[in-house]
Amino acid sequence: MKVKYVVVFERMPNNYGAYVPDLPGCISTGKTWDEIQSMIREAIAFHVEGMEEQGEPLPETPMSLEEAMAHHNQPPTRREAEILAEYSDPAPVVSTTFELVEVQVSPSPAGRAN
Repeated sequence: MKVKYVVVFERMPNNYGAYVPDLPGCISTGKTWDEIQSMIREAIAFHVEGMEEQGEPLPETPMSLEEAMAHHNQPPTRREAEILAEYSDPAPVVSTTFELVEVQVSPSPAGRAN
């Protein structure tokens, strides 16, 4: 089954970062735009697979672009701040782009929310 998740891409002075608001902890970095596009798709597939193996439900209705942009403009939650502090590059963000990224996920009844 194909699912579309909003991905937030951030251009830094020396690389790109990306994360998926619907999948906390699903992040990736890459040196080029093409690399980050590929890396975040791999990260989403890996993250979803791990959630299903752990019996965690996937979001029934993924966030819209508008919701992601509104969320991005809010201060981070405590957990998001912890993740950012642990993984973020102190370099400033040059630009932010929001995109819907479609990925193929295998249906797993055990990990799906009912």
